[in-house]
Amino acid sequence: MATLDKNYLSYSHRSYGMDHDRYEWSMLTDRKPINWPNGKKVALWVNVGLQFFPLNQKGIPFKVPGGMTKPYPDLRHYSLRDYGNRVGIYRFFKALDTYNITPTFAMNTRLAERLPYLVGKLTERGDEILCHGYDMDKLHYGGQDIAEENELVKRALDGLRKLTGQDIKGWISPAKNESKNTPDILATNGIEYFCDWANDEMPYDFNTKTGKLTAMPLSSELDDHFVILNNLHSAKDWFNQVEDAFHFLLNEANTEGGRILSLNIHPWVLGQPHRIHYLEKILEFLGNHPDVWPASSSNILSTWKSQQG
Repeated sequence: MATLDKNYLSYSHRSYGMDHDRYEWSMLTDRKPINWPNGKKVALWVNVGLQFFPLNQKGIPFKVPGGMTKPYPDLRHYSLRDYGNRVGIYRFFKALDTYNITPTFAMNTRLAERLPYLVGKLTERGDEILCHGYDMDKLHYGGQDIAEENELVKRALDGLRKLTGQDIKGWISPAKNESKNTPDILATNGIEYFCDWANDEMPYDFNTKTGKLTAMPLSSELDDHFVILNNLHSAKDWFNQVEDAFHFLLNEANTEGGRILSLNIHPWVLGQPHRIHYLEKILEFLGNHPDVWPASSSNILSTWKSQQG
């Protein structure tokens, strides 16, 4: 029987908890309890994805979830995504405003270039906008040339900042996919928090070569696309899962400090006439709950930061 090579467990950054130096190891239950404003227990982060999926996608290095699936030209799926940004989004606006929910909008820069009226609507509303990369076919990935990725991040951020007039501080990579260089490039380009890492339920400091980022916990498990179109559950099932998650987080918050319920939703999914009722229903429930604080991602982050140290 062969023995294990003694060098097998010898590699850089080997340490307790994590085998890297990107962030410190800590258990959620051991961290300092967070107090949300006005004694609220659960911060509600509703993140609306405003995405552009090119018709002639390249799929490098993989076809992005939610992208085209049929041979070119896949007008069926292309036009459905477009429907979300022209029809479904207005149902979202109405539902969010009806139940006094403060949203955050994650926007592809290419979509902002294509739909200036939508940018105008968002800036008129005064909602926070974060950058969702350039478009859903411009992925960040391992092995990508660093100069290419640098240019891609700069083009996305410079363009969205100019078009929206906002000093964009938040980022979500298309498909939440990264290279090892992505966090460093984001920090260099003025990003303060990113939402690609789904390994926690509260923010945490993330180290880069040019300073710190904060990783914000945007749930993939409650993503409407993941639940409804990937897992093939109904919109009612999505509602039940969000409700279950809220009750569990509220119970934790009662003994361990404030929690965050993050909902990543898309107008081309829940903005459909046969699904919008369940978005309205969950927003009504959460918006009327005395323990819920609806807030933008940056407000949640600044409150968390104010209680660190």
